[in-house]
Amino acid sequence: MNQSVEKAERIRACKGTRHVTLVTAYDYPTGRLLDEAGVDVVLVGDSVGMVQLGFPDTTHVTLDHMVHHVEATARGVKNALLVGDMPIHTYETVEDAVRTAGKLFRAGADAVKLEGGASQAEKIRAIVKAGIPVMGHIGLLPQKVLEEGGYRIKGKSAAEADALVKDVQAVAEAGACSVVVEGVTPSVARRITAHSPVPTLGIGSGAHTCDGDVVVIHDLVGAFPWFVPAFVKPRADVAGSMTTAVKEWMKDVYTEPGTAGS
Repeated sequence: MNQSVEKAERIRACKGTRHVTLVTAYDYPTGRLLDEAGVDVVLVGDSVGMVQLGFPDTTHVTLDHMVHHVEATARGVKNALLVGDMPIHTYETVEDAVRTAGKLFRAGADAVKLEGGASQAEKIRAIVKAGIPVMGHIGLLPQKVLEEGGYRIKGKSAAEADALVKDVQAVAEAGACSVVVEGVTPSVARRITAHSPVPTLGIGSGAHTCDGDVVVIHDLVGAFPWFVPAFVKPRADVAGSMTTAVKEWMKDVYTEPGTAGS
């Protein structure tokens, strides 16, 4: 069993025993800081497209983008399970999925994450067979934002709730070590968690509904002030501190014209 598989198995073993923490990172210093803080899972998410690359959503992120950021983050992460998102259009077929997972794995990811439930089971099974751990992702799928016309909370109907339960079971049976549950009504998130044999990691699905929690680091530390999700409580004001520091520095180094060297 390779080290990446061992890390994934440690996360899987958390089901029913303790809470799992997942925080995103996209570069070396952030990855290292999160790892040293003791975070269980560091995710190089395709959210990099919005919080670092300036795109309006994740659908503009390419595999080259992800490989670049996985490589950088991997240099700082030693203990946590490092997961790399598989970007849109890079896992259309089983062969594509295995190929993309391999590129992210070789870039330094311990595991990969792909969006979708039962429909992705065959791809998950193939990636796991190739020796690469997989994290599932069900509920609200950011890569489908354009085709669905926006971000819509899932699980509001009985049929949708039943489908989500089947999704988590299918993903787990295919070999996923854990599953992100995004944008699902709290009651359904609890139901999904109760029926999942692997840890569920919630984001925007209510408090205390899953086996663990996911947060985008920029949201957590207040580093992206232009948009803060309603379900996140910022624990710092990095953007404010940065602006203040730069303004103070500019005052300190500013010299009136003609006075330099006097």
